[in-house]
Amino acid sequence: MSRPVLAGLVGRSAEWLKAVETGRLQVPRLPMLVKLARALGVSDLAELTGNGEAIPVHTFAGGVEHPSLSGVQVALTEYRIGGQHRQTSVTHLAERLRAAWQLRHSSSDHRSQVGALLPALIRDAQSAVRTYSGEQSREARRVLAGVYRLAQFYTAYQPAPELVWLVADRSMSEAQNADDPYAIASGAWGLVQTLRESGRWDEALQVAEDGRGQLVPHLSKESTSDWHGLYGALFAESALTYARAGKHGHAWREWERAHSIARKLGPEYRHTQSSFSLPVMSAHAVSIAVDLQRPGEALQANTIAPETITSVPRRSRHLIEVARAHHKRGDRAATLAMLRHAERTAPETAAYNGFAREIAGRLADAPPDDQRSEARALADRLGLLTQ
Repeated sequence: MSRPVLAGLVGRSAEWLKAVETGRLQVPRLPMLVKLARALGVSDLAELTGNGEAIPVHTFAGGVEHPSLSGVQVALTEYRIGGQHRQTSVTHLAERLRAAWQLRHSSSDHRSQVGALLPALIRDAQSAVRTYSGEQSREARRVLAGVYRLAQFYTAYQPAPELVWLVADRSMSEAQNADDPYAIASGAWGLVQTLRESGRWDEALQVAEDGRGQLVPHLSKESTSDWHGLYGALFAESALTYARAGKHGHAWREWERAHSIARKLGPEYRHTQSSFSLPVMSAHAVSIAVDLQRPGEALQANTIAPETITSVPRRSRHLIEVARAHHKRGDRAATLAMLRHAERTAPETAAYNGFAREIAGRLADAPPDDQRSEARALADRLGLLTQ
C-alpha cells in the first residue's frame, strides 16, 4: 500500500505518515493507531508500535460510541427537500444554544446532556435558516454556526470522524454566509482543532491566522471582551499546533502572545466557547510541554489548582494532560492518581479521551505497587477490556 493511500484511509497527509514512519514524530495517539491497524489489516497494535507488548485492536476499537450518536448523526445528515418548516424564534434558538453551552461546561456527563439536546437544536436551527430572510436569516445562520460548533465538541473522539469534519465545515460555511467576522473566527477556532488532529499542521496554522485576521479590524478598547478572548484563543490554538509539530520556539512564542491577552482580560474572564482564560492558559502550558516531549517542564508548568478551571470537562482534560506528563516520566502511581482524579471529575471526558484510555490500559497491565485493583477498576470504568 502506498503512503498516500494509507494516509488517505486514516484522514492524514502523506507527509504526516512519513514523519511517523521515520521517527520524526512520536507514536500516534491510540485512536489513530486503531485506524492504521484497521486499514492495514493488523490485529495486534504491537505490530505497529514495535514495542513487543501485545495489544489486541478489538480492545480499543469498540465501546466508544456514545448512545446518542446515531440520533445526532441522523439530524446532521437527513435532508428534507420541500415541505413545511417549523418556524422557531431565532431569539429563542439563541437562548437554547446559550443554555446548551452552559450545560456542556458545567456537567460531568456533558456528552449525555448535550447529545440529548442536539438533534432538536440542529433541526430547529436548520429550519430557521430556511424559513427566515434578510437580517433574521443572517442571525439564524449565526446561531446554526454555533450549533454546529457545539456538535463538534460532541462528535469529537467518537468513531465517526466524518461527522467531525462535517460539522466543522458547516460551521464555517454558515458563518461565512452570515458574513459575520466573529462567527467566522469562531468557526476557524473549531476547524483548527480538526486539522491539527489530522496532522495537517500548516493548514491549521493558516486557518488560525485567517481567523485572527477576521477579528483584527474590530479590536479596540470599545470591543467586547469576547472579541479579544477569541483572538487570544486562536493564538493558543497556534501554540498547540506548533507543539504537536515539535516546534518548540514557535509554540512558546504563540503561547506568550495568548497569555498576554489573557492577562489583560483579567483573572475573572472566560470565553464561553473556547474556555480561554488565565487558568486555561496555564493548562495549555502543560499540554504544550507534554507534546514537546518535555514532561519535566510540563509538571513544572502545572501551577494551577484544577478547580480554578471553570469548565468541568476542560478541568478533567487538564488532569489527563498532567497524567500524560507523569506517564512519560515513568511515575505509575502519580499517573494513576491523576487519571482517577480526571475520571471522577468528568467520567465522560476520560472515557472518550484517547490518551486516558491508552494509559489506563497500560496501567491495568502493569499497575503501580499494591494498586492493581484500582488500576483495573479504572480501566473497566473507561470501557476497556482487561484480563
